[in-house]
Amino acid sequence: MSHAIYFNLLIKSDKASVYKAVSESKHLVNWWPLKCTGIPMEGEVYNFNFTDKYDWYAEVNSVKHKEHIHYKMTKADADWNPTMFGFDLEEKSNGTYLKFFHKDWPECNNHFKHSSFCWAMLLNGLKNYLEKGIIIPFEERE
Repeated sequence: MSHAIYFNLLIKSDKASVYKAVSESKHLVNWWPLKCTGIPMEGEVYNFNFTDKYDWYAEVNSVKHKEHIHYKMTKADADWNPTMFGFDLEEKSNGTYLKFFHKDWPECNNHFKHSSFCWAMLLNGLKNYLEKGIIIPFEERE
């Protein structure tokens, strides 16, 4: 049995901007990793660098411009390695509905629970970045 994290949130921003924020390296670094490389094309590899110790990689498993991007972890902590996470976007009259998932966790352990909390905080940071232009310094992110 595997475990999953799910969050849905409304972001008061257009779909194209939300898509860029979850798929383009220059925007990802404003709310998630310290450094990032990668391009939103199926099969492409992203490097999510948090520190020298946490220098992780993921492959784009599925992508549709302005609709969704899904990443499959390829090099990370043992708990993260079998996982896949992604962002599905739906346009609404008052913004973009973001549906986030992070699935295939092998255990519901402390790392899973901590990561769930961190994703909630980071997605709130994404929302504030897009709605208000707020960039939380990397050192202050969960």
